[in-house]
Amino acid sequence: MLDATAIDRIVDELTKARSVTVLTGAGVSAASGVPTFRGAAGLWKSHRAESLATPEAFARNPQLVWEWYQWRRQLIADCEPNPAHRVLASWSRRFEDFTLITQNVDGLHERAGTRNVIRFHESIWEVQCWSGCQRSPDRWLNEVVPLSEIPPRCPHCAGLLRPGVVWLGEGIRPHVLERALASVSCDVFLSVGTSSLVYPAAALSNAAKSSGATTIEINLEATPVSSQLDIALEGAAETILKQIDDRLHNTAAFGKDA
Repeated sequence: MLDATAIDRIVDELTKARSVTVLTGAGVSAASGVPTFRGAAGLWKSHRAESLATPEAFARNPQLVWEWYQWRRQLIADCEPNPAHRVLASWSRRFEDFTLITQNVDGLHERAGTRNVIRFHESIWEVQCWSGCQRSPDRWLNEVVPLSEIPPRCPHCAGLLRPGVVWLGEGIRPHVLERALASVSCDVFLSVGTSSLVYPAAALSNAAKSSGATTIEINLEATPVSSQLDIALEGAAETILKQIDDRLHNTAAFGKDA
C-alpha cells in the first residue's frame, strides 16, 4: 500500500516545480525485462556481471566479454519501454527545465522519447576502438543485432572494438559529469530505481539536497541515502510513477502534454 500522504507531497512539489532532475537506475528497466544483474540475475554462464564489465576482463578474454554483450544487446533489442519510461518521457515535455540522468545503458529512455538525457554510463549501442586508433571517432553507434563477428573489428584499423560503455574502474567522461552536477541545482530531484551504491551517481541525491532541491527516492527497497532525503517510497518504479502521473493529470496547474 503506497503512502498517500507522500504521494500528495510529491504531486504538490512537482506542480510547483520549474526545474526537475531525475536519476534512474536498473529498477526502471526491470519491468521491460532488462536484467538488473544483482542477486540471482547477476549470473551469466556462471560469470558475475562484475567480473565481465571491466577493462581487465576484456584484455584477458575479449571473446567472452563480447559474447555477454551480444547476449545483452539481443535481449534489450526485444524489450519495450514500460510505463516508468513513458511517464518520464512525458514529464520531459511538460517541465520547462527537465534533465534525466540515467545509469542504464539500454537506450529505453530515448526510445520512449525522453528529452535531455544524460547517459552517465554511456550506451550499449555504441562501440569504440579498443586501441583508440587515430582514424576512428571516440565512439559511434552500432545497432546491428546480432553482430556478424565476435569480437567485432574496428573498420579503421582492424583492431578490436569494445562496447562503448563505462566499465567498472573507469571514470565518467568529464563533460558528462559536469552536465550531471549542473543539473542537481533544481527544484525537485528524483532518484528512481537505483540502489545508490555506485559512485559518483550515488552522490547526486545529497548534492541536490545541499543545493536546496526537494529530494525524492523511489526504489523497491531502502538504500543508503533513503533516510537523508525528503521523501522515500518503496515500490516498483512503473507503479509509483504512474500513480503520481495520474494525480498530476488531475491537477489543473500541471497543464497538458507539450
